[in-house]
Amino acid sequence: MIAMPTTRTFSPKARHIERRWYVVDADGAVLGRLASEVAKILRGKHKPIFAPHVDTGDHVIVVNASGVRLTGGKGEGKVYYRHSGYPGGLREIEYSRLLAERPAVAVEKAVRGMLPKNRLGRQMIRKLSVYEGPEHPHQAQQPEPLALGTVPRWNGLPAPKVPATPDAPSTPKPTPAPKRASATKAPKRGPATKTTKARSAAARSAPQEES
Repeated sequence: MIAMPTTRTFSPKARHIERRWYVVDADGAVLGRLASEVAKILRGKHKPIFAPHVDTGDHVIVVNASGVRLTGGKGEGKVYYRHSGYPGGLREIEYSRLLAERPAVAVEKAVRGMLPKNRLGRQMIRKLSVYEGPEHPHQAQQPEPLALGTVPRWNGLPAPKVPATPDAPSTPKPTPAPKRASATKAPKRGPATKTTKARSAAARSAPQEES
């Protein structure tokens, strides 16, 4: 019998995940195709360390959301529903009006529908930022432009962090002085002790019976 080599299933840990930032231009893109590509990046399906139970995805910035379009007459046939939480509070808006007034909401709702419906999906959607115009306030993160349909390049796992060694030896902490022993207090008399002594005194003071 030939012994087969045993392999262990790789499970990504926090030290294996490196978050990157990408900018996606939504001008002229179809809403469904845009949402599916963005959801892949948010979930981390473009990485070989992808696991369905771990958030291994990157941050995505969607600009020019006002240029998103729909196909097949979905502008009038597709309806966006929301509820105010009160009886009879169901509201419906056609997607043609929604894209004209609030295109960022339409993109966010489409992407949210392609993520897991649990706390993991709620964590992934936080890495999405949608803006109607071409400007965004995330220049400090140095995001990379990403075209639809392209897979981001994988550069391998991040280098392990080396613990910093102190330059000078740390001075030992002074040992605290021993605490002075407090004087022991005499135990308090309880009610039973007082009652016993009172009975003894009453017995001594009582006259003895004549024999």
